Amino acid sequence: MEHNQHMEATVQVVLGAGLLRAADRAARRLKVNRSQLIRQALREHLKRIRTLEKERLDRQGYEKFPDDEFAAWDKVTAWPED
Repeated sequence: MEHNQHMEATVQVVLGAGLLRAADRAARRLKVNRSQLIRQALREHLKRIRTLEKERLDRQGYEKFPDDEFAAWDKVTAWPED
């Protein structure tokens, strides 16, 4: 199947009554329709997931290879012995 960036698909999602009411209130407040609200929320959520994954990989990298750039300062900034 050829991918077209403008291709749209209809997706059915089951929402609880409270979540649906909250989504509809938010959509009215933002002056968008429900589909626009859900698309924007999904984009933001996927972006947050990518950011969290990058942060996790950064943490793993620093745990494996700690950055000792401040180690030299430990001797300089240490309090003198009494």
